[in-house]
Amino acid sequence: MKYWLMKTEPDTFSIQDLYNSKNHTTSWEGVRNYQARNFMRDQMKKGDLILIYHSSCKTPGIVGLASVTRESHPDRTALDPNSNYYDPKATIENPRWYLVDVKWKETFNKTISLKTLKANPKLQEMKLVQKGCRLSVMPVTKNEFNLILEISKTN
Repeated sequence: MKYWLMKTEPDTFSIQDLYNSKNHTTSWEGVRNYQARNFMRDQMKKGDLILIYHSSCKTPGIVGLASVTRESHPDRTALDPNSNYYDPKATIENPRWYLVDVKWKETFNKTISLKTLKANPKLQEMKLVQKGCRLSVMPVTKNEFNLILEISKTN
């Protein structure tokens, strides 16, 4: 099993929106960064656990958990000219963009803020807290994941 962090802007799609989705499940569409796409396409597997992170909001931070329920498949929004995620270079034969399906598992009682994460000496190597790391999908180590779960229970 691997562990991941996926960022979303709560004004666009929040953890509550994930919870409210049919069967608490949705396709994680619209990722348009090649490295983040490659993580989803090549490494994410069914059952992997995900930290959901709200970005571009008053208190950016980790707000809950999800899991991968369906492995990589083409992101069809890239083919839809009416979609915000349309890519004119994408085709059915060469979709370019991929996604995974994720399912809500838990919403934390309180956001674990980026400030809290940065202040924790045990998380200094976490990609999220490193300067310049702006990926929307990134790996998390098992130790980082478990420490964040501990923080969520005391937060």
